[in-house]
Amino acid sequence: MLTKKFSKIVCASMLLTLSSYALANDALDDPFANVKQNQNAPTATQVPVNNTNQNTEIVIPAPPTFDAESWVLMDYSSGQVLFEKDAHKKIWPASLTKMMTSYVIGQEIKSGRLKLDDEVVIPKDAWAKNDSYSDSSKMFIEVGKKITVDELNKGIIIQSGNDACVAMALHLAGTQEGFVSVMNTYAKHLGLNNTHFSNVHGLFDEENYSTAYDMALLSRALIRDLPEEYAVYSQKEFKFNGIKQINRNRLLWDTTMFVDGIKTGHLSAVGYNLAASAVQDNMRLISVLIGAKSESSRAQFSKQMLSYGFRFFQNYTPFEENQTILTREVRMGMTNKVALAIKDVPTMMIPRGSQNNIKINYTLKSPIFRAPINEGDELGVIEFRLNDKLIARHALIAKNSVKEGGFFGRLWDRMYLFFTSSKE
Repeated sequence: MLTKKFSKIVCASMLLTLSSYALANDALDDPFANVKQNQNAPTATQVPVNNTNQNTEIVIPAPPTFDAESWVLMDYSSGQVLFEKDAHKKIWPASLTKMMTSYVIGQEIKSGRLKLDDEVVIPKDAWAKNDSYSDSSKMFIEVGKKITVDELNKGIIIQSGNDACVAMALHLAGTQEGFVSVMNTYAKHLGLNNTHFSNVHGLFDEENYSTAYDMALLSRALIRDLPEEYAVYSQKEFKFNGIKQINRNRLLWDTTMFVDGIKTGHLSAVGYNLAASAVQDNMRLISVLIGAKSESSRAQFSKQMLSYGFRFFQNYTPFEENQTILTREVRMGMTNKVALAIKDVPTMMIPRGSQNNIKINYTLKSPIFRAPINEGDELGVIEFRLNDKLIARHALIAKNSVKEGGFFGRLWDRMYLFFTSSKE
């Protein structure tokens, strides 16, 4: 058994991203169209579940802490937060902003409205020699040159080029402001409730803000929605105009874990930021660290977060896909039973070896259901708790439709319901 101290620390930190935080998988329908146009119940019951994984429960140490402003470690699959500090505190994301710039570009490529071999004529506003970019990351693009979307996209992701961000923004929206409006539309669409973008590159602006948690949600959306775009984040370098450009994410070179992204950021007023993601044993974790004191410490701290998650947590899947969890009585229908299941396979992160402590309860909308019932109708809720802490909640849906029965069958059921309800 976990010690009381350690179980409270772990369980208190296992915050679930519920349906209100669900991330949308669909792209927006041509989000630049407007920009271009403008320019021109019952008591809960416990469910039995077979725990086939009999790993011995281990003592979980307290999660690590860091000399940084805020951080969060999130499970990619479920969206659960494994541990955090000030994850919802307002921060300045610096070049983590470029993840949203990249997300918008990736959605345009995915939709077919933009192609990697399209050529972009570099405008003066995106010139690398502009004073506004003098002390910042840039791709070293020149006015009037034609550069492909593929090269500019790599310049944004790998080199973190501010000039490349502006070039792509102007190419897609005509103005930086127009592109930023699309960034904010996507932020709202993805549930980044404490985020507002004011520029495309992340140079300091009071109105360009977010949180560590929102940056983790954005990372999750990028990995899930745009696998081809995300693949670029794993590239360590690329050469443009004879200049080799190196990815600043040091964890890409770490051979002790498989890190395949994501993005670094730095502002003198904030410190060093890093959003990272790694895969191990069929688990993917996302870490976001804000405000470390040095480039080396942000990599070190991020690695510690990821290592802690992989070492002390495991995936827990109590039911198989489309498995019938329970059946319930139906009246007034052609059949008298309805099967209930969870719409999506519930996978969650739990402390290693603690699966036998999971309690699963359900609450139904009615003790007896009445036809008609349509397949997919939500008929109740199922909850998963660990040491009395809620770690997941899912809707229970009807697996099968139940059509309304004939006249005499319904008449009999009305009589049955009348007498059974009167006894209550």
